[in-house]
Amino acid sequence: MPLNPERASCHPASADRALVRGLLRWLANNARPFPWRTAPPGRRDPYVVLVSEVMLQQTQASRVAVLLPRFLDRFPSIEALAAASEDEVLALWSGLGYYRRARMLHAAARACLVQYEGRIPTDPEALQGLPGIGRYTGGAIASLAFGLPEPLVDGNVARVLLRLEGRPGVAGSPEVTRWSWKRAAELVQAAPNSAPAFNEALMELGATICTPAPRAPQCDVCPLRAGCKARQTGQSVSIPAPQPSKSLRRIYATTIVLVLSGNRTVIEQRPARGLWASLWQAPTLEHERRHCTKQEAAAALHLEAGSLHPGPAYTHRTTHREICFQVWKARVRPGHLAACLRTVVRADQLGDFGLSSAQRRILDSVLG
Repeated sequence: MPLNPERASCHPASADRALVRGLLRWLANNARPFPWRTAPPGRRDPYVVLVSEVMLQQTQASRVAVLLPRFLDRFPSIEALAAASEDEVLALWSGLGYYRRARMLHAAARACLVQYEGRIPTDPEALQGLPGIGRYTGGAIASLAFGLPEPLVDGNVARVLLRLEGRPGVAGSPEVTRWSWKRAAELVQAAPNSAPAFNEALMELGATICTPAPRAPQCDVCPLRAGCKARQTGQSVSIPAPQPSKSLRRIYATTIVLVLSGNRTVIEQRPARGLWASLWQAPTLEHERRHCTKQEAAAALHLEAGSLHPGPAYTHRTTHREICFQVWKARVRPGHLAACLRTVVRADQLGDFGLSSAQRRILDSVLG
């Protein structure tokens, strides 16, 4: 059945209000105790909401729960974040991945300082004018921090709404997205004073109960099971249909970890554009067809091939790429370093630099 987002709503307001009430009762007993939830929805620190929502865009909540407190300890306010260097922000973002988010968050903090005297705007349109802030994140700040009756739709919310209606569609497609925002707005308007908590309840239900395939949704304990059309028709797993999978671009990366006296090593900064832009790494050579030979790797750093010893091999996947790491390690003296290798650091200083999780894993495995 094709989606028709323009069709007038067939949901009585009383039924929508009952749905909202039922979900709020469920949330009161089932909300997970995350560090960004220390205040009720609608009365939260807007800076904490901003940072946590950007982190949550493409990172699991359990991982954000570990790393958010560390980030807020270092940058406790929007002024502190705006005053930091990009390298400092990237270093604290290490472990979260998708580093463009960190750059956009940093830019948004600086924009708030310049345009709004250090305050985060309350208006959803003004929020969406900040770097890296789209409709969802702007609405999340407006709703969860300022209590405004703004709808929120992420993948979890869209999945819950589609299953409730028994509506087929492809996850993330324009048709599904348009319909989901329209339906979410109807529900928020049915109980505008409860919008922040209701938004959080929808997201929480999608994250914990109404989960995506191949994880089976826990329909038997869902607070909305009585009215769920997907459950009634046996379509809970098939709605929504997944997006077609895309083949990953493969990159062959040869990383050489240089070990100097005093447990020191050498790192270099990646280009300002492309994969892991501006992050730091052990010297690395990348090709699309094969790994470098031992001789090629040694020659690139002006080393003797015999000084290189094999290290571990890793495969790291991102959204669009599969990076196959071949690792070599070599003990060298500072006087024997190539002129281009100028950044020498102790192993215990690596935490001060923005490293991808793949590079951190490699360096930790070699340096201990």
